[in-house]
Amino acid sequence: MKFDLRKKEGLKIHMNRFFGHLRVVTKHKWQVFKNCCRLGMPIRGILHDTSKFSPIEFFNSVKYFSDGKRSPTVGERIKKGYSAAWLHHKGRNKHHFEYWTELNWRGTDLYKCRMPLKYVKEMFCDRVAATKTYLKDKYTQRAPLEYYWAKGDGRFMHENTARMIEKMLLLLAIYGEKEAFALVRKIKKY
Repeated sequence: MKFDLRKKEGLKIHMNRFFGHLRVVTKHKWQVFKNCCRLGMPIRGILHDTSKFSPIEFFNSVKYFSDGKRSPTVGERIKKGYSAAWLHHKGRNKHHFEYWTELNWRGTDLYKCRMPLKYVKEMFCDRVAATKTYLKDKYTQRAPLEYYWAKGDGRFMHENTARMIEKMLLLLAIYGEKEAFALVRKIKKY
């Protein structure tokens, strides 16, 4: 009986990606849950990113997993020109500003809807957790704000939503986590 070493190595790589992605997702979800609890919204923390365990998101992310150095959706975009996992994800998770944007009926203008505050707060929790997950020991309290500025996400958000998430990230950059989360928790409207 012949043993094919390539199949064994392929399975090992696949299993490493599977468990690596699972580890990153669960670590991220745990961070978001803790952050949401700090804001008094544990249910948002529990429900956060549950779609990541759907087959289209999970298995595409396993396929393009890169040791947790970047989102697997980036690898899928590079390979295919789009990310099916991301398209699925942003359409089911209201803490992503992309959920709240659409083209007008002519397809000529981007309509930016104002996000409800609870989802802006969850987006804040998500951005802090994602930055910690990907930057690991290089994380600083300014990192989520710097990433927000670098990506220019505010251009695609409703102006009030963009101002609110930037305010939350500025509070974090200036005051640190403990004080920023206490201040964000007190925000009741915008």
